[in-house]
Amino acid sequence: MHGVDKYVFSGKTAFQEVEIIDTEFFGRCLVLDGKIQSAQFDEHIYHETLIHPAMLLHNEPKKVFVAGGGEGAVLREILKHPSVERLVMVDIDQEAVSLCREYLPQWSQGAFDNAKVEVLHMDARKYLEDNPEKWDVIFLDLPEPLDDSPCYLLFTTEFYKIVSDRLLSGGHLALQADNLNPRLFQCHAAIYNTLKHHFKIVESYGTYIPSFDTKWGFIFASQQTAAVGFNAAKIDRILQDRDITDLRFYDGVTHTALFSLTKDIRSLRSRDRRIIEDNNPLFIY
Repeated sequence: MHGVDKYVFSGKTAFQEVEIIDTEFFGRCLVLDGKIQSAQFDEHIYHETLIHPAMLLHNEPKKVFVAGGGEGAVLREILKHPSVERLVMVDIDQEAVSLCREYLPQWSQGAFDNAKVEVLHMDARKYLEDNPEKWDVIFLDLPEPLDDSPCYLLFTTEFYKIVSDRLLSGGHLALQADNLNPRLFQCHAAIYNTLKHHFKIVESYGTYIPSFDTKWGFIFASQQTAAVGFNAAKIDRILQDRDITDLRFYDGVTHTALFSLTKDIRSLRSRDRRIIEDNNPLFIY
């Protein structure tokens, strides 16, 4: 629970409840369906963690696709990589994106108006199904897959097969993948094990995000590249080569920490695979 200094906006779009609030502790926050999605104090932690590993591990990412990403901060971070030529963001909730552009401009910092960026408002799954274009990096910045959420079908084995087919050779996928709290781990384990049906390399990573009050999970997937194979010095060298000097959270040391999961989490991931398959959820089948 957080004390609210001011309600900037409160309403409901066609897809979700949206609140934009000012708090003393975390500054301005975006709240969707009652959960903080992004906070002024620490959104850079979330967005740098989601974006930069997959971008840096690619030799020359030119074409990037984003599903979700309504605040525009993912666009901001992707555009820091000078090789990017085409960046398409598909977010189904046009009203929520407009609210973010109006009330959270410090998140996007003008990225929506960049000539490299194309923003579409439709079902991201349908877009990828209907468009054979392939991408160097795909990001899935989507809310958790609740049963009644429009995002639920973007966490299934069928969707991950589509994503795999839409990556160029040497392409990467990165996505937010729910909680790394050992007591709330089943969703992350389901996503991880589902992705393993379609990618040769699937690596969990994560970090503590203060406004979420938990260690949050992400996943990197590829057919060829292993994130754990990049040491701190190599990450820092790539950042220097690309002249990316304004990151507040991510660097080489942080990279190694992100991908160094503790023994209990690694064990839960394998154990929960058996539980998930026994329960036969949509994720796996």
